[in-house]
Amino acid sequence: MLIEISHYIYIQFPTQIKGNELLRFIKKIHTLFLLGIIFISGLVSQIQTRKIADGFDKPIYAVSHPTDHKMIFVVEQKGVVRIVIDKTVLKLPFLDIQDRVHYPLFPGDEMGLLGFAFHPDYSVNGYCFVNYVNKNDYSIISRFKADNLTINPNSEKIFLKMKQPYSNHNGGSITFGLDGFLYIGFGDGGSAGDPENNAQNLNNFLGKILRIDVDTNLEKYTIPQNNPFTGKKNVKEEILCYGLRNPWRFSFDLLTGDLFIGDVGQNNWEEIDVIPGNKMGGQNFGWNIMEGFHCYPEENDCNKTNFIEPIWEYPNNANYLKTLVGIKQNKMDGCSITGGYVYRGNKIPEFYGRYIFGDYCTGKVWSFVYKNGEAKDIKNHTHDILNSMNKNSFYLSSFGETIDGELLIVNYSGEIYLIISL
Repeated sequence: MLIEISHYIYIQFPTQIKGNELLRFIKKIHTLFLLGIIFISGLVSQIQTRKIADGFDKPIYAVSHPTDHKMIFVVEQKGVVRIVIDKTVLKLPFLDIQDRVHYPLFPGDEMGLLGFAFHPDYSVNGYCFVNYVNKNDYSIISRFKADNLTINPNSEKIFLKMKQPYSNHNGGSITFGLDGFLYIGFGDGGSAGDPENNAQNLNNFLGKILRIDVDTNLEKYTIPQNNPFTGKKNVKEEILCYGLRNPWRFSFDLLTGDLFIGDVGQNNWEEIDVIPGNKMGGQNFGWNIMEGFHCYPEENDCNKTNFIEPIWEYPNNANYLKTLVGIKQNKMDGCSITGGYVYRGNKIPEFYGRYIFGDYCTGKVWSFVYKNGEAKDIKNHTHDILNSMNKNSFYLSSFGETIDGELLIVNYSGEIYLIISL
């Protein structure tokens, strides 16, 4: 007997298998076939990279000019933003605030200049916003005003200043949403396991993403009326969501407005959280009661009822200290997630709508399609990415996005790449 289990694929079954037994056999073969297809598709990559520039000192972010995708701005952790035009790095920095930024003293130092964003009306007002840790261990959110291709460091206007209790888990992402508000990511304050329970405490900014209005009053920020905790007592009204450990990189889908958050894990799991564009705010992602889909620590019995689970997790099985000293670790998934972007460019049509992300420790790069609240069609692009870079591994500190939706990859060792079609 010949049974079709997929287009143009037939398998001959013994005629003595009948009834329910036959149906179970067919379902088993069909399942194995589909798993095989999924496995094979996971090895198929449709992207690679092309180097744009190198020679940077600990780059942690890259983004194009708001109106010119050929002009790339590269953020160095020490407090400098450099400009690349046609693969040439300009000698004069766009911004240099090394005099006030904590200099990264050792591999893995999580302080310094961590985030940068152009104002949506940059072409009119020249405003840029930064997220950095200063020399006194305060996180600073401030605005600068650009004059053509340079910024006067004395133009700084500080909007928010917060003391960091420890040196790690400072977050770093800062970006404008489709609503024009400024979104800011802070980690839980550091140490291990969130010992001060900051992420679940709504009376501080640690372990949170904030949303503020920097346009209604140019001298200080205001709180959007649709923030989830506006008007509530003993709660920081700036908070959009909470229960995060260290949201190093997050981004908006330019089409749907969905917010994708790469939250760095503690002992076992790295995770991706999502806030749908039509349900923006109030979510509790569970840290430090949960890590990924699991109770933290895993031997604990926790109530998951009030928490929003991630849409994806992967094992935190690489050794961070080995990563810092440059020891390659084979067959490991990673130890520090680097959140990415949903691709909305037009140069790689087969990649359109896929969310791309990776891991700092292993340089692995994956993508998936977010559909009906789930991550689907996971693909591993690591092999082709590394081949195009001519490398065995790299330190994936960040992704970036150009004004026309194309994506960048930042290698912490000093290189910036553009993702292109295979």
